[in-house]
Amino acid sequence: MGDCLTGVGVYSREILYGLAAAHSETQFLFCYRPHRFRHSFSEPLPKNAARRPLLNWLPPRAELFHALNQRVETRRSNIVSTFHDVFVLTAAYSTPGFRARFAAQARAAAARSDLIIAVSNFTALQVEQLLGIERARLRVIHHGVRPPAADPPPDSEREDLILNVGAIQTRKNIARLVKAFERTAKNWRLVLAGSKGYGADEILHGIEHSSRRGDIDVLGYISDAELKRLYLRARVFAFPSLDEGFGMPVLDALANGIPVLTSNRSALPEIAGDAAILVDPQSTDEIASALGRLTDDSDLRDNLRMRGIKRAANFTWQDAIAKTWAVYRELLGY
Repeated sequence: MGDCLTGVGVYSREILYGLAAAHSETQFLFCYRPHRFRHSFSEPLPKNAARRPLLNWLPPRAELFHALNQRVETRRSNIVSTFHDVFVLTAAYSTPGFRARFAAQARAAAARSDLIIAVSNFTALQVEQLLGIERARLRVIHHGVRPPAADPPPDSEREDLILNVGAIQTRKNIARLVKAFERTAKNWRLVLAGSKGYGADEILHGIEHSSRRGDIDVLGYISDAELKRLYLRARVFAFPSLDEGFGMPVLDALANGIPVLTSNRSALPEIAGDAAILVDPQSTDEIASALGRLTDDSDLRDNLRMRGIKRAANFTWQDAIAKTWAVYRELLGY
């Protein structure tokens, strides 16, 4: 694992290492897909954990297997899986080949799991409806967030930056965000931090021909340290994604005291609560209007900043770890 983790990577790290720290009396086996196994040696293991490549079998003494990313290729009893999203079953946000492969993996994981952890109520409902899983097998456990080491800087110490964190891809709705940004005051900059994904070439072509091209920074995939610095510099966080199973960048922004604009659909209202401005992500006008309010009104930003910090405090990794352990105990009958 290490630096530059995806959302699933952050979740896996927090759950693996958090469980091992909280239950030193238990032995854990951290399993990695073969192409990631060698890289796993870059991080030391807890004393009560061992590592091995993930194959289609597990040691017979293992009481339980937890698939952290909705893929279950082993056949045995006492399986828990975590589902992060199932957007490929609902819209064309990826290639047909990827959608077919992902759909098959998701159906197999759901069928083979005794209990399923969904990272939001929205994702749980989708798993129930799209994969035909009875609600009795579903448990909702939200992600946590690591608060910044120090109090986030106030609005007065930040820069006129609108930050977006996530892949440059169709699902993240970057094209509409850029169009909305073109209507903001000329002193503002838009910063896009994330790797290229499905639809990136078309999105980047649009950025190159934007009337505000000189005010848009396309950073690509940045380090965790660079990302932390951006969260402390930006005055506004804009995340009008079309579909999210959770939305970890929104939670990170709230914890770092950045006023948030996000979508009024998928899991995002569930995570943001009343601490963000919610917009119809398919309306460039709504996104632009909300950006205008946030860039023009420092009182609004201060109000959302305080709400956001308070909201983020409700999401802790300690809580997620405790609830995950409770799922294990439930399945094993302890």
